[in-house]
Amino acid sequence: MHFKLLLVFVEDGKTDEVMKAARVAGATGATIINNARGEGITQTKTFFGLNLETQRDVLLFIVEEHLSRAILETIAEVAGFDEMPGKGIAIQLDIEDAVGVAHQVQQLSSAVEEQI
Repeated sequence: MHFKLLLVFVEDGKTDEVMKAARVAGATGATIINNARGEGITQTKTFFGLNLETQRDVLLFIVEEHLSRAILETIAEVAGFDEMPGKGIAIQLDIEDAVGVAHQVQQLSSAVEEQI
């Protein structure tokens, strides 16, 4: 079984909604890193020298490759990435090797067979 890593940078208020939608789409779980920050094309606004940027969370999903695109698209839709700039981004990367995912292989096998 081959896996992909989905890196999702999302507004912290959308994290729970994205997690629920990703699970429905086939993700088995994620690691969440809180309180990240970033800057896009336009700089963040300031008020008396204080940044008025929203906090971001980074979600790391290891997903089976046949399910990865559907999960990625679901995340983008739920998080509203294409609605307006600054909502967040999600990318996927190939995973060459992984350990600690053997318990997921049995659960994923039937889901992947349905997709193929």
